[in-house]
Amino acid sequence: MKDYRRIALIALIAFVAAIAGVVVGREYVVPQRPVENELHDLLHSQLDLDARQHAQIDVIEKHFATRKAALEQELRADNARLASAIEAEHGYGPKVAAAVDRSHTAMGQLQKETLEHIFAMRGVLRPEQAAKFDAAVVKALTAKER
Repeated sequence: MKDYRRIALIALIAFVAAIAGVVVGREYVVPQRPVENELHDLLHSQLDLDARQHAQIDVIEKHFATRKAALEQELRADNARLASAIEAEHGYGPKVAAAVDRSHTAMGQLQKETLEHIFAMRGVLRPEQAAKFDAAVVKALTAKER
């Protein structure tokens, strides 16, 4: 009977440790949600969009999803080139520098297109909706990390 209690105690301790790990992971390890996710939540759940606005935003989101996927693929290719350059040079040489510069160009393009996407969605909003959207953008961009 003592063995069952010991097993049950170990199982309980393991369960509590697992729950604690999940809580710590969610609070301190998981990165914050990207700004565009917070803005999409605001658009779709808090701004009371009409049918025309929903349709326009759906078109904007589909177009951006295609561009974002292409740019993310480009970033993955840039990372592979950077890894290859690091492997070849074993230091910060000209190939590594060129690979870093190339990846920064793709990152910058993704940031620009994300902003264009945000402003395109804003353009669909009525003035009172745009004011809430603007406040959410400012809050998301100036929020301090945990």
